[in-house]
Amino acid sequence: MGRVTTTPDAPATSEQSSGVGRSSTREGSRVVIVGGGPGGYEAALVARQLGADVTLVERQGLGGSAVLTDVVPSKTLIATAEWMTLTESAGELGIRPRADEEISYDADFGTVNARVMALANKQSTDIRTRLEREGVRVIDGTGRLNGPHEVIATTRHGQMQLPADVVLLATGARPRELATAQPDGERILTWTQLYHLNEIPERLIVVGSGVTGAEFAGAYNALGADVVLVSSRDRVLPGEDADAAELIEEVFKRRGMEVLSRSRAASARRTEDGVEVELADGRIVTGSHCLIAVGGVPNTEDLGLAEAGVAVNERGHIQVDRVSRSTVRGVYAAGDCTGVLPLASVAAMQGRIAMWHSLGDAVSPLDLGQVSANIFTAPEIATVGIAQHKIDSGEVDGAVTTLPLARNPRAKMLGINEGFVKLFSRRTSGTVIGGVVVAPRASELIFPITLAISNRLTVDQVAGAFTVYPSLSGSIAEAARTLHDARG
Repeated sequence: MGRVTTTPDAPATSEQSSGVGRSSTREGSRVVIVGGGPGGYEAALVARQLGADVTLVERQGLGGSAVLTDVVPSKTLIATAEWMTLTESAGELGIRPRADEEISYDADFGTVNARVMALANKQSTDIRTRLEREGVRVIDGTGRLNGPHEVIATTRHGQMQLPADVVLLATGARPRELATAQPDGERILTWTQLYHLNEIPERLIVVGSGVTGAEFAGAYNALGADVVLVSSRDRVLPGEDADAAELIEEVFKRRGMEVLSRSRAASARRTEDGVEVELADGRIVTGSHCLIAVGGVPNTEDLGLAEAGVAVNERGHIQVDRVSRSTVRGVYAAGDCTGVLPLASVAAMQGRIAMWHSLGDAVSPLDLGQVSANIFTAPEIATVGIAQHKIDSGEVDGAVTTLPLARNPRAKMLGINEGFVKLFSRRTSGTVIGGVVVAPRASELIFPITLAISNRLTVDQVAGAFTVYPSLSGSIAEAARTLHDARG
């Protein structure tokens, strides 16, 4: 992200809103960060780069939930599950077991989860090593504000007073729990508790069809579990691109998953040998385990926010502007505790922006229009920029084109029959304003579209760039070519 000195859109003094004349204050500025997830540790590295004295307080482990219980473990599990889907096109490609051999694979779940947690712990250790090497003081404990210019850290040895010129709160979020479906860590689980299982659930009921629910439902289905996905909405992934969500739901059903649409879960309870999930209409769904995936709750209790005057919204998220400032001078916040966008990449950028701004460096406010996101189903769904519904509704004057991947020569060679590339452009200028990719490794393919949006490229400029033949990225250039005459 390129950085230029700007005036943030929230009210501020001239000293707050510009880096001019403040670079001399960087050296020795005392920065205290509460929370060691992506928002916290990335902020710490930037602050040290700018010469600040940095202390980071973390209660769980460096990397936070993103590394220890959320992003890294879940995506490692999903990557393992993906291997179980790779042979779906084997027959089409002419690959068959030898006549005298039968090839089949089962997931050793104890080994799978042991590897998942080992990788998460290794990543956490690497982050700690990097921070300490850069001169960040790491305190294992909990932190809370004692007014806007001091943090009280509580460790197993007692309490410490940490004076601060700048405080960054990056305390993350935790799984939302239902009063009628309390997790017990054995049969009724949150996504942080799945990695303690030693065997694949025989029949897993997933309550919630958002990103987390869909990702875990797809992964466990691929690993061999019988999966029931309970969705209160008309389709899975209700907040995502409609065409992408419809395709994923069809894939789920083709792979044997039972999808219960318009079915709200009222409660979940343990039975003698499993669980029962009662739906709002009275139906009972039985299984061996139940995953509750109904969103998150910000970790903003007991932070001393009210006493310090830091405002939160009705859901408990810390209110911040586009340079990560809270409502109190000198107190910033980043990541899931702000409710801006629950992505590790956004948390990290919020943390960096907070340090650039607070320590007087050049900074650009956060631009959510340039944030790419990915859903790690199989195939993956990657998105960036304007959503199609804004174009369909007339809110944005744009053009849309969709190319099925099945017509791409590289996709044909790889036996990819599902997926598409969708590109959006502004009619008046031809500028690329959004895109959707549904494909294996869509998380990699979305990057050229993200670059086009962040650099305000037109579809003609994208179309004029060379792509490798054959390649899946060739469909992005082809989509751009089809929008050449779409200007109004």
